[in-house]
Amino acid sequence: MHRKRLITGALTLTVAMFAALQSVDAAERVRVRGTVESLNGDTLKVKSRDGNDVTVALKSGWNVSGVVQAAVDDIKPGDFVGIASQPTDSGINGAIEVVIFPAALKGTGEGDRPWDSKPNSSMTNATVANAVTSVNGPTLTLTYKGGQRKINIPKGTPVVTLATATKADLKPGAGVFITGEQTDATTVSADRVAVGLNGTVPPM
Repeated sequence: MHRKRLITGALTLTVAMFAALQSVDAAERVRVRGTVESLNGDTLKVKSRDGNDVTVALKSGWNVSGVVQAAVDDIKPGDFVGIASQPTDSGINGAIEVVIFPAALKGTGEGDRPWDSKPNSSMTNATVANAVTSVNGPTLTLTYKGGQRKINIPKGTPVVTLATATKADLKPGAGVFITGEQTDATTVSADRVAVGLNGTVPPM
């Protein structure tokens, strides 16, 4: 199973990283999604998904975490997940992407909030209460402090989990997800980078 790739000794760092990467302080932070063009010291050049060139000024002591592919069958009741979703005609949100958190990250960013991956999307970080299988994929009931949400996971939805990574994994062409502060029109300052491993594209 993909979660066996996780190295227990690095989970403390990963907890801190993803708590920040999923920061709810959207008024002050921006998210960069794209691919690495180059890394020179503490300067990371990224080609964003919309084709823009972004310079990421990495702060002193910056860290990197890995994202690897998982499977919807890996999701079990009691797991803590982060799911980006958007409304559908059925009245139940449809998943855009799923992150299965290791047990050490349970509770990270718990709640339901607006997200920016697609129009009208939201991010729900919550515990899986149960799952009902259908021809359209499983529908999960997620519970979090103060509420719950049902989300259907259509076939083909990206599902990932977290793994350790090093700065050497920030190779040209690698997919990245970064949360930071906008310092000017083309520059973002950040202290953490999530990078896809083995060709995985971070779907967050």
